[in-house]
Amino acid sequence: MKISTLASGTDFGQSKKHRRARVLFFIFGLIFSTFSIASTSFVRAQETIQPPENNPKKRPKIGLVLSGGGARGFAHIGVIRVLEENKIPVDYIAGASMGGLVGALYATGRTPDEMERLIETLDWNTLLSGKTAFDALSYRRKEDRRNLPSAINFGGRGRRLNLPGSLNPGHEIGLVLDRLMLSYGDKTDFDNLPIPFRAVATDLVNAETVVLKDGSLAQALRATMAIPGVFAPVELNGKILADGGILNNIPTDVAKQMGADIIIVVNIETQLGDRSALQNLVGILGQTFYVATIENSRRSLRQADFIIAPDLKNYTTFDFTAGEKIVELGYAGAQAKIALLKSLALDDAAWQTHLAERRAKMRPDIKVVPEFLAIEGTTDEGAKNKIEREIKGRYENKTLDKAALETELTRLTGTERFDNIGYGTTRRDEKTGLLIRVYDPIERTSRNTILQVGADVNNSETDDVNFNARARLTLFDVGGAGNEWRNDFSIGSRSLLATEFYRPFGRGKFFAAPHAFYEDRKVNFYEDGDRLAEFSFRTAQAGIDFGYATSRSSELRFGLSIGHQKAERRIGSPSFSDLSGRVSLASLRWNYDTRNNSQIPTRGVETRNSLSYYFDAPGAAENFAQAESRINAFHSPAEKTIVFGFGAGGTTFGKPAPLFQQFAVGGLFSVGGYGTGEFRGGNYINGGFGALRETFAAPPYIGGKLYLGGWYEAGSAFENFSRAQYRQSVTFGSLLETRIGPIFVGGSFARGGRRKIYFSLGRFF
Repeated sequence: MKISTLASGTDFGQSKKHRRARVLFFIFGLIFSTFSIASTSFVRAQETIQPPENNPKKRPKIGLVLSGGGARGFAHIGVIRVLEENKIPVDYIAGASMGGLVGALYATGRTPDEMERLIETLDWNTLLSGKTAFDALSYRRKEDRRNLPSAINFGGRGRRLNLPGSLNPGHEIGLVLDRLMLSYGDKTDFDNLPIPFRAVATDLVNAETVVLKDGSLAQALRATMAIPGVFAPVELNGKILADGGILNNIPTDVAKQMGADIIIVVNIETQLGDRSALQNLVGILGQTFYVATIENSRRSLRQADFIIAPDLKNYTTFDFTAGEKIVELGYAGAQAKIALLKSLALDDAAWQTHLAERRAKMRPDIKVVPEFLAIEGTTDEGAKNKIEREIKGRYENKTLDKAALETELTRLTGTERFDNIGYGTTRRDEKTGLLIRVYDPIERTSRNTILQVGADVNNSETDDVNFNARARLTLFDVGGAGNEWRNDFSIGSRSLLATEFYRPFGRGKFFAAPHAFYEDRKVNFYEDGDRLAEFSFRTAQAGIDFGYATSRSSELRFGLSIGHQKAERRIGSPSFSDLSGRVSLASLRWNYDTRNNSQIPTRGVETRNSLSYYFDAPGAAENFAQAESRINAFHSPAEKTIVFGFGAGGTTFGKPAPLFQQFAVGGLFSVGGYGTGEFRGGNYINGGFGALRETFAAPPYIGGKLYLGGWYEAGSAFENFSRAQYRQSVTFGSLLETRIGPIFVGGSFARGGRRKIYFSLGRFF
């Protein structure tokens, strides 16, 4: 056999030839196979490659990342304008805080011009003030604001009272977001927007970043903009969410996850300062915050392909009134990088195709006709019922009037039963509904107790200082829905303990209000400008009022009261004797208030009027009637200017007024060049006019405006009109709005060298 022959080596020469042939055959086969494979690959490559006009090269996807930074975020608009002018497409947007807001506006189809007009027309002072506008409050809440203009509010249920969770519940700015995003409903996939969008927020419970990619756009923006301490957190999908900039202010990782190949970052963060920034407490605290967050920002910036950082060193997080200038700086910052950015630009045809694809996904601001009402965000039946009473039946099956609805929702916050309410649309059973969302925590909507704490100080002399620590405790729904039990306390120059139970009849405007109070107040007596004595006027009184709440600006009351009064000298001349006795009266009172601020209004009128008939009064020989009327009017004829007028008068209709019922004139806004209550009598008249000019405005988060101004006033108190001696006075000073109340420092001057230096805190007009 062949195998055995080979093994034995009997035909070695022939075997050697065969081996050579096999080797040559293998080599030729290998060469042939390699050639064949190469040829096949070449042919396939030729088949795959097509001319450019038939198979255009796929462009990289571009992600735009917009950082947070408060008002500095307006610079994003200028950057977007440069991208649009140079035909640079944006395929994905991710933003935090203000970057989230601007990003959402762009993602939903707003142009840079539309965005700039929006920020210039918004009233940022109102949006960021943190309080429901005075003219939107219910009448009783207006009384609270007048009583304690800058109170610290505690709220809760029963004895469990807590401070508010923020300076600003976010209601006003939330309504703006609801209005802007109304067309997108409550179940939107953010990938289906004209430009796919993501907002980032921070889970305050689990300390992690939350990426918001569907649901309600308005809710997502409320969450990403909820700066801790400034705006209240937002509860969403079972999580307590706050500003996304806390953990991820430059969310480049989110844009990457969306599918971006190229990342453009617009960084408007405040940059670290040098040693000179560490010279005071504010600088140190600010630098500490930046140090704590900068590592996250640096990590995010390392993922960016292009970084645009506008020069915003002269603007802070709070410069919301400088929108136009900040937009311009954003534009300039992007123009400085345009040589690099142009590498991403499209030609005209591709750009028009890109715009057409975006426009096809836009949802225009269509007219909404709700067919039903839905309420979310609270399980409290009382809260739901209050919303339904105000809203239900007013907006269904008719074109939604957004302005009217927003006014109604703001008025609901003006009842002090809610802090933050928003609106949107929802779909159920193929029907469109009006969705009212309560953004307050569950504990907030079920609260039935409010405690307001504050103080006021005023003095005209070093030895004539009035200081009062004050509080008002209000309990709601005591004994039935709509009832209020109000209790007032004051300790200091005026001691007060007062209580009133307010009981409305059904859902109408009529009410009954039994009340009682004890008061001990300081009263000075003068002669020829010298203070002779200081008396203690004490009153203990109880009664009942019946009234009609004509509107949120007006109330009419008729009441009967009985009590005891005592005047007792504390210091000074003994020529004034003590006095005490019973007091009983019937009274008719009408108050009207349309001002837009309880302390420094720019418009509106306030008037307080009373007519009383005294059956008994200490020192009175017979029954007598007494009337009094006061009015203040305000107008702003030009920006930053307030003009005002005021007047008051009272009469005892020709009869002498006993000591407790005498009118008093003298002091600030009552002929200020004279002592407080220096002139006394059974009749009085007083009036004046003046102006205030705004010279400085602090950020709304911190305080308010600084005014300089002055006014003229004249008047006096007397027993007989024909023998009245009218005094005149002029006052000048500065007035500063603060979180603890308006602060006034000024001086009044009258004839004969009379003058007074005034300092007041807590209340002004």
